[in-house]
Amino acid sequence: MSKGTSHYNRQAWEDSNFPILCQTCLGDNNFIRMMVDKYGSECKICQRPFTTYRWNPGAKMRYKKTEVCQTCSRAKNVCQTCLLDLQYGLPVQVRDQVLSINQNLPKDEINREYYNQQLDTAVASSDASEAHGPHKSQPPSDVLMKLARTNPYYKRNRAHVCSFWVKGECRRGEECPYRHEKPSDPDDPLADQNLKDRYYGTNDPVADKMMKRVSEMPRPSPPEDKSITTLYVGMVTDKITEKDLRDHFYQFGEIRSVSVVNKQTCAFVTYTTREAAELAVEKSFQKLVIHGQRLSIRWGRSQGKKAVENEKGPRLVPVPGLPVGAPPDYFSLGSSSTATSSSFSIPGLPSPFVGLPAATCTATVSSTGIHYPSQDPQRLGSSSFKLPSFNKD
Repeated sequence: MSKGTSHYNRQAWEDSNFPILCQTCLGDNNFIRMMVDKYGSECKICQRPFTTYRWNPGAKMRYKKTEVCQTCSRAKNVCQTCLLDLQYGLPVQVRDQVLSINQNLPKDEINREYYNQQLDTAVASSDASEAHGPHKSQPPSDVLMKLARTNPYYKRNRAHVCSFWVKGECRRGEECPYRHEKPSDPDDPLADQNLKDRYYGTNDPVADKMMKRVSEMPRPSPPEDKSITTLYVGMVTDKITEKDLRDHFYQFGEIRSVSVVNKQTCAFVTYTTREAAELAVEKSFQKLVIHGQRLSIRWGRSQGKKAVENEKGPRLVPVPGLPVGAPPDYFSLGSSSTATSSSFSIPGLPSPFVGLPAATCTATVSSTGIHYPSQDPQRLGSSSFKLPSFNKD
């Protein structure tokens, strides 16, 4: 403990029974031993003495300890060791920018002490494990869900690189508790991280890298057709009603209609103006959560394009070897390519093609030959095909 802590009031010193940690810092071992040092160090943020904890999260891992007090941890809802958000496992700067949170904590000594006293009073009057801050009242964000780690990242607990091995002087071999790996580039911005910058969410290189990924995420661009004012809302469950959708989207402008398609788990919201639809997409994209269900949103399609697609319909692929647009020619299988009604006229009998259009009376044989064997009379046992002769008498 530093010499400057003598002017602190001992009643303001923090004593706790268990630290506030994330799953990654706690480790994958269910049975760990912690070394507790009552008022063993000062908080890196408020310089107030607090009870520190030190433990080993697992085999071949480095020892970890708490860096900030629980009061500062609750103020930002972060882990006492890594200072990452307890809900998403992300830096504070990323969380606050995505959720549009502007939490300016006091940094001078007097205002900080007063803020900590107010926070301690609020914690004492409620559950001690409850986290405080404006982020708790914010709805979950789809962007944070995509960036967050679903499983603990235990690789972050690895031991440091052995400095003797870098110099070529390490003689421990496999018994060395440090890593024998090439150290990271000193010019890499990720290698220079400040604890206070990470806590207050300013100049954090890890957060800048993640926010760059957020900016590169595809966003729905407004269609060129200005008459489109319909939005498609996906992932709509049975719990979400038309009233819920109308209550959310009415804040952006006047709504013409809202239709929910339960079979397709989607809905369509139509605005009266294009400006209201664009504002709804801008404010609701990646942030639309109703009854705990994350919903996707994108622009609807033009009605004119839908009508053209319906008129076209599905197209069938033509069968190779068969004539297209004409009936098959069952009579001419030789070199002749066209058969008309005059070719099949029989004296004394009416022509079978009388009254049919000319396109039907003309059959064209494909140059590729016959496709189906049943169309070839020679394969059915017939050697030739001749018209029957009739006597005039």
